[in-house]
Formats: sequence, C-alpha cells, structure tokens
Amino acid sequence: MEKQVPKLGQEFGPSPGLRRLFYVYLLSGAVFALLVWIMPFALFAPLPLTGACLAILLIAFLLMAYWIGRYWGTIRYTLTRDDMTWRRGVWFRNTGIVPYNRITNIDITQGPLSRSFGIASLKIQTAGYSGPNQRSSEIRLDGITEFEELRELIMGLVKGKAPVAVESYDDPGAKGGDVLGELVKIRKLLEKKR
Repeated sequence: MEKQVPKLGQEFGPSPGLRRLFYVYLLSGAVFALLVWIMPFALFAPLPLTGACLAILLIAFLLMAYWIGRYWGTIRYTLTRDDMTWRRGVWFRNTGIVPYNRITNIDITQGPLSRSFGIASLKIQTAGYSGPNQRSSEIRLDGITEFEELRELIMGLVKGKAPVAVESYDDPGAKGGDVLGELVKIRKLLEKKR
C-alpha cells in the first residue's frame, strides 16, 4: 500500500482508522457503564427501573455512534505555501489558520490503540500560544497515517523550503516562479489586445 502525503492546496481528512478508534472508545465506555452502573443497579432496583436505565444508555450509545460518523466527516485540513487551515465540528464548527512562520514544533502522539490502527496525531506548537504552562497545542492533526512524512513536509514549509516530492495541487508541474512568469506574459498579451 503506497502512502499518500497530502499535496499543497488539496483538502484532506483523517484516516478511517480514527473513526474506528472513536468507536472503540465508545464501546469501551458503554461496557464500563454497563458493568459499573447498570449491573449493580439491576441487583438492587426494580426491573422496570433497570430497563428504563438500560434504554437510556442504549439511546445515548446510538446517538454517540451517529455523532462519531458525522464528526469524523467534518474534520478537514489544508496545507498551502503560507499556512495551514483546519475545520471540524458537527453542531459547533471550529476553524483556524496557522501561518508556518509561527510554528515552532511538531510532536507526534500515538497511543497503543492508535498504533494498532496505524494512525497518529500531530500536535503543532506555535510561537505566542504554546508555553511551559500550556499543555495543549494550537492545532492537532488527528488520524494521520503518514505522520512522519507529513511532519517533514510541514517542517520543510516552516523553513521555507518544501520537499522536492511535494507538488502543488493546482498545477503539479509548476515551480514557484514559472507560474508568476506565465501570469505576467498573459497580462501583457491582454494589455496589447486593448
């Protein structure tokens, strides 16, 4: 299976492994709730009350399962030559833009479950936001399968030099100055026709 590193200007999302990881967390929480709350409740409470609590737990489980699928589908990232953007959220939408010149560090986080799904999270620290008392990052890229390659790509953009393998999504054959030169030629041709 060939790894796909996102191209500049192309919107991308997390791996389906992130959605599966969320479902594993949900199932673990449901089993925990069943064992810790419902089983003891069933021993000491009347059967109709236990059934009602079980029904409430089942409805909450189904709503969360539906929400996970919707939430996973809203997570989107885009890398450009100057900055990166992100958006996510089902009911409350969050978006952000992080210029590369503010990025100071990128950490890769991968727990045992995410490792089994082949995914990791990139925590991007920025100047002015992250400090010694700040535990969270300004932006997190979750559910990334090609995390090492993506970190190298972003750090290359931070340093002002994108890796050679990176192509622009808009024009794969374009090298920075070639596009500008072509635009200048087109402008001159249009001005002559006036």
